[in-house]
Amino acid sequence: MESVDHLADERGKASFDVDEMKVVWAGSRHVLELSERIARLVASDPAFQKDNRTTLGRKELFKNTLRKAAHAWKRIIELRLTEEEASKLRFYVDEPAFTDLHWGMFVPAIKGQGTEEQQQKWLPLAYKMQIIGCYAQTELGHGSNVQGLETTATFDPQTDEFIINSPTLTSSKWWPGGLGKVSTHAVVYARLITDGQDHGVHGFIVQLRSLDDHLPLEGITIGDIGTKFGNGAYNTMDNGVLRFDNVRIPRNQMLMRVSQVTREGKYVHSNVPRQLVYGTMVYVRQTIVADASCALSRAVCIATRYSAVRRQFGSQKGGVETQVIDYKTQQNRLFPLLASAYAFRFVGEWLKWLYTDVTERLQANDFSTLPEAHACTAGLKSLTTSATADGIEECRKLCGGHGYLCSSGLPELFAVYVPACTYEGDNVVLLLQVARFLMKTVSQLGSGKKPVGTTAYFLQVEHLMQCSSSARKAEDWLKPSVILEAFEARAVRMSVACAQRLGKFANLEEGFLELSADLIEAAVAHCQLIVVSKFIEKLKQNIPGKGVKDQLENLCNIYALFLLHKHLGDFLSTGVISSKQASLANDQLRSLYSQVRPNAVALVDAFNYTDHFLGSILGRYDGNVYPKLYEEAWKDPLNDSVVPDGYHEYVRPMLKQQLRNARL
Repeated sequence: MESVDHLADERGKASFDVDEMKVVWAGSRHVLELSERIARLVASDPAFQKDNRTTLGRKELFKNTLRKAAHAWKRIIELRLTEEEASKLRFYVDEPAFTDLHWGMFVPAIKGQGTEEQQQKWLPLAYKMQIIGCYAQTELGHGSNVQGLETTATFDPQTDEFIINSPTLTSSKWWPGGLGKVSTHAVVYARLITDGQDHGVHGFIVQLRSLDDHLPLEGITIGDIGTKFGNGAYNTMDNGVLRFDNVRIPRNQMLMRVSQVTREGKYVHSNVPRQLVYGTMVYVRQTIVADASCALSRAVCIATRYSAVRRQFGSQKGGVETQVIDYKTQQNRLFPLLASAYAFRFVGEWLKWLYTDVTERLQANDFSTLPEAHACTAGLKSLTTSATADGIEECRKLCGGHGYLCSSGLPELFAVYVPACTYEGDNVVLLLQVARFLMKTVSQLGSGKKPVGTTAYFLQVEHLMQCSSSARKAEDWLKPSVILEAFEARAVRMSVACAQRLGKFANLEEGFLELSADLIEAAVAHCQLIVVSKFIEKLKQNIPGKGVKDQLENLCNIYALFLLHKHLGDFLSTGVISSKQASLANDQLRSLYSQVRPNAVALVDAFNYTDHFLGSILGRYDGNVYPKLYEEAWKDPLNDSVVPDGYHEYVRPMLKQQLRNARL
């Protein structure tokens, strides 16, 4: 049966070349072709089918994930996939699994913190998956405060070993993915103690389970921490608990690239700068920003297609009703999220460049840009993950009642995504780190120490403290210079105001605690400026394809003006714009929505997601929603029998008793 494209009309309205936009989204033609090939490979393989995840019990769900991970590994070997192809394959399999931590945390930790010798010993085993690793940092009692971790690694000079121990209940490792049931090894973070002296937290490679029978080694207590939020979702992952009872490991299993313990038990630093460790952090956070654009774009794709299929109200005498996407209230909520997905995509691309740049500088012993890069990735991780988590939930609401069904794909996407607001740095804690960096930048303005990178706008502090916006008519808000000046002035004024208030405290730390809410707002203003300015920079590049650049300009302006509207209080109270200018910006935003409307479905087509990857009936490419929802309902295990299990035990006696009573 030939399938009908219910969204063909929508696709016909687009005023730009969708194939060229796909290249822009993918980042290059090479990545686009590779992604398409791997996405098809996964979608066409019945072993990767995923539409029953939300109905499985925890044990079946977990076993199913192990099966898929093993199958993925088999395909990687058989097809001789490159590292790039293999990681795309795991991406399209789209199921949190122990392999994520093995490749995403264990391997990078050894690469970043292990010596050449340690890398030669452990990496070949990890690359062949002859050992499976995880990353054991977070504890029951401490997450964000890494310095507060309680696990200890005490050097024993008698035997040339470290003794790894969990002295308290709260020192139990808690949350590491892959740890609960699968990992054979872990990079464990513990307080290094030599000769009674505490040298702070360091990483150690520790074997957890026997490579013969998979049983925990002596002195190790290990298990899963239990079911997490949502159906399916992150419950495919064995987040674990781990306790050490004086477990001994050889001295050479301390990750020793930056600091070492000698055979005599002396603690020494190598000539490798400590800052190199930050390189790994910048890398991991950069991947999280890229993931945010993926997750948000998926939700937006589902909500946009469904908004074009769904019709409600507006018909006269039984004619066709209005497509939900034509209502301004729907556009006002949906299109800024579409714009945000593109904005996060481009800032993610830029972060990839930043990571490369910082790494090259670190290798040349140039640390000048490191504090700024660190603040930048921390802030953008916080900003993009918070906006994405909220955005996925907004997309669910934009799909009305049907968005609440697991078959819409949105509940599971949300449940899988929300922990990103906590892991790799709690979002509020990260913004406070950014705020500290901004306060330092402001305090050094007079000292001749020039602000670099994303803080370079502080060089124009005099101008930005007293300029007022030149916008006179609505169209002026389409000028990049007008937008940038408003965002820069807002960020500078909020940072300077915080710094002035901090200056009134005799004790700086007390000031930080007292003013933390204001500091966070200043940090958000700075991070939003980064995203806006990187979107504007992207548009200065040569972007081929009919109408492609025009669409991106519209999205860039929607992103900026939506933020301006959302944070109007900041812009008005700092005197950056007048209320008249605010109202002009709002008029311009409305007219931008009208320009995006005919292109909306094509703009989400450019994400190039297969139906398999989207995993949503509401977001189907062909828009054939209602017959498929109906069909899907009958597949629920509850519909296996017409009369439910328990009817005879519980319902029937109730009904019969009512009849008996009625006769009395």
